[in-house]
Amino acid sequence: MKIMLRRSFYILIVFLCNILFITPPAFAYVGPGMGGGIIASVLGIVIGIATAIIGVLWFPIKRFIKKRKSDD
Repeated sequence: MKIMLRRSFYILIVFLCNILFITPPAFAYVGPGMGGGIIASVLGIVIGIATAIIGVLWFPIKRFIKKRKSDD
């Protein structure tokens, strides 16, 4: 039973890789305006995620460290 599940898992992984990574050519033109828009949106998403992480994690940790130093 365990071997059958492992084999099914490998078949699923190969199937998903074929769907995701082996794609036919699109024969489409992506102009410089579209490329710039894609780059801007990706950078915006990355900067937004980084800002959220800093806001949620860094500032409370920094406040805790300052409070701990002032108690000493």
